[in-house]
Amino acid sequence: MSHTLLITGASSGFGRLTAEKLAASGHRVFAGFRSVGARIQVADGLRAKGIHVVELDVTDQSSVDSGVSEVLKQSGGKLDVVINNAGIASAGVSETFTAEQVRDLFDVNIVGVQRVLRATLPTFRAQHSGLVINIGSILGRVTLPFFGLYGASKAAIEALTDSYRYELSQLGVDVVLIQPSAYPTNMYAAAQQPVDSDRASEYGNVAQIPAKILQTFSDLFQGKAAPNPEDIANAIDTVIATPAGQRPDRIVVGIPFGSDAVNAAVAPIQNGLMENLGLASLTKLQLR
Repeated sequence: MSHTLLITGASSGFGRLTAEKLAASGHRVFAGFRSVGARIQVADGLRAKGIHVVELDVTDQSSVDSGVSEVLKQSGGKLDVVINNAGIASAGVSETFTAEQVRDLFDVNIVGVQRVLRATLPTFRAQHSGLVINIGSILGRVTLPFFGLYGASKAAIEALTDSYRYELSQLGVDVVLIQPSAYPTNMYAAAQQPVDSDRASEYGNVAQIPAKILQTFSDLFQGKAAPNPEDIANAIDTVIATPAGQRPDRIVVGIPFGSDAVNAAVAPIQNGLMENLGLASLTKLQLR
């Protein structure tokens, strides 16, 4: 079945690969770009594959509202799936990031998701159907030092996704979280770097560890056994093809590093909490 989809952060990485995969699967895809003018060649390449490109900056509510309005205008009011993929990474000694940097990180990774959902959920609620796919990370479940701020933003996505899943379940709207592991995309090259180098020097040799970790990832990504970032696009394609009511709450893609064990351990606790609160009905999607 063909669906109409919107994916944010689609100019590169997981977003671009997912847009191309879903278009190849027969879906009508709208690819959100923070700035089309800055990535005009990429935009033209996607258009050549039948993908619609819309300008949509998740850090700007007016841009989000305008982008979603354009999608609905072009699709005749139809929207079936929203994929919150836009995000930025950060790597370094946590103390050396300024408060302003952390605010910028969360503005994209968390507040940006909220902006997109506020713009798209009225359509889903009106039609009593829809699918939200949020892109999290295994670092929302397990902690890697020097990636703690990024992990904090992805831990927030965990809570946000679960809460929306419960709240939207009786309205026929499904919510799924994808938890990618480390993959060779431009995320690491474009990762936010701390600006307070003076404080970094006070950490001595410890301050050199983040660069070594990034180099380890780089070496892994260039090897013969490098993980394929298309895994994420394939997982999303599978989720969309799965009938509503049968989709898993969250899916780890890639080497789990224990995140799968955390998922398995937390699920019965969370379900038990909902049952004890008399809210077990919210854990099941209500279909028409």
